[in-house]
Amino acid sequence: MTNSPTLKEVAQRAGVHVTTASRALNPATSSLVNPATMRRVQAAARELRYQPNAMARGLKTARSMSVGVLIPDLTNPLFPPIVRGIEDVLAAAGYTTLIANTDNDPDRQVKLFDTLRARQVDGLVVATAHREDGLFIDAHRAGTRIVLVNRRVDHSDIPSVTGDDHDGIAMAVRHLIDLGHTRIAHVAGPQDTSTGRGRLRAYRQALDDAGMTLDPGLVVAAKGFTELEGARATRAMLDAGKVPTAVVAANDMIALGCLDVFGERRLRCPQHISLVGFNDMPFIDRLTPPLSTVRVPHYQIGAEAARMLLDRFGNPDLPTKSITLPATLVLRESTAPPSR
Repeated sequence: MTNSPTLKEVAQRAGVHVTTASRALNPATSSLVNPATMRRVQAAARELRYQPNAMARGLKTARSMSVGVLIPDLTNPLFPPIVRGIEDVLAAAGYTTLIANTDNDPDRQVKLFDTLRARQVDGLVVATAHREDGLFIDAHRAGTRIVLVNRRVDHSDIPSVTGDDHDGIAMAVRHLIDLGHTRIAHVAGPQDTSTGRGRLRAYRQALDDAGMTLDPGLVVAAKGFTELEGARATRAMLDAGKVPTAVVAANDMIALGCLDVFGERRLRCPQHISLVGFNDMPFIDRLTPPLSTVRVPHYQIGAEAARMLLDRFGNPDLPTKSITLPATLVLRESTAPPSR
């Protein structure tokens, strides 16, 4: 036996024909093989430490068997579960995932996009940096297979999978209104992203639906979905003399910044001011107080985006569709009726 086991050796170990072994080890064709035979072939492959030659398979199928994933910030806790969902689905189909971090920088995004295409990835899953992104619109129109995840691009028919931002923010605002709050602020996300713009629009709509007048001074926009920017925006609002009884933050990282400033100003949460975040990040329930937030099914968003891309590999002429997955409001200890 050679140092690099061959498919023929796997077939011999399993006592099957080479063609059968090939089908059993290929996720796209394994369903054609008897389950008992497939398990025997897979066991032989594990014993021999056999690794399928993805390059050779790609030559036969005219595919690289790889997919590029572009995300704005891997350190943002919402993206790891999205990426995990993407990887789990693609790996089961025999694809390798190549992950690139754009840092929300349009120039870096272009370079990484070009790099992934130079590696001849079969398609891309993208969380774009901005709402208006001609890079992906042009590539989609030219035939590049792209699925957007978590964010959308304005004026585009690129397939996408997102959480229900509108309903999530509406639930948060309604919850605070039901508690008796009338001065509800929104620390918004960056307005050049679909998530930042959409959540602000949902906040305004929720107030309007409740018959409440919007105070423009209670709306401040962060320049990024970060704790630092959340703190800066919250300080700006309070320094302008606008003190709400409750805040809806555009995401949990911004909510952390709000809490930082509440501490600076000796505002206790929720005794003096209630707070709701968005995303239900890991460990957000360990804060003091545990944060009420909107939960979005991030793993499922990533998995659904990967399935959508695989469907388009099999049928490039599929009509474009966008999927919105439901959000849920998770109530913890950061919200309470306003103090008298």
